[in-house]
Amino acid sequence: QFKFVESGGGWVQPGGTLRLSCAATGFTLDTTAIGWFRQAPGKDHEGVSCLGRSDFATYYADSVKGRFNISRDNAKTTVYLQMNSLKPEETAVYYCAATHCWARGMVKKGNYWGQGTQVTISS
Repeated sequence: QFKFVESGGGWVQPGGTLRLSCAATGFTLDTTAIGWFRQAPGKDHEGVSCLGRSDFATYYADSVKGRFNISRDNAKTTVYLQMNSLKPEETAVYYCAATHCWARGMVKKGNYWGQGTQVTISS
């Protein structure tokens, strides 16, 4: 089972920027496609973005296109989600997970969710 540690969340004002990090535990991040998900209070998990194993495939939800960017470090130990122009409605716990990733969508693998990282956008 793939396990991850998310970090980088916090509080920012609307329009602000955060960079989330997703670190693998015990494997390199070219073993599987990686996705970022978020869960707002009272809502289901929502797929935000994913990155394929060889970086050939990337996907962004329509709501974040042009504002978020997913990337992987050269050592393939960390995947990042750069989030710009954040909106209050994007307040949520953000998770990374092993994912099936295509240019048109993403589907999470398995049932495991890590602890996530809280992102709060408010003035």
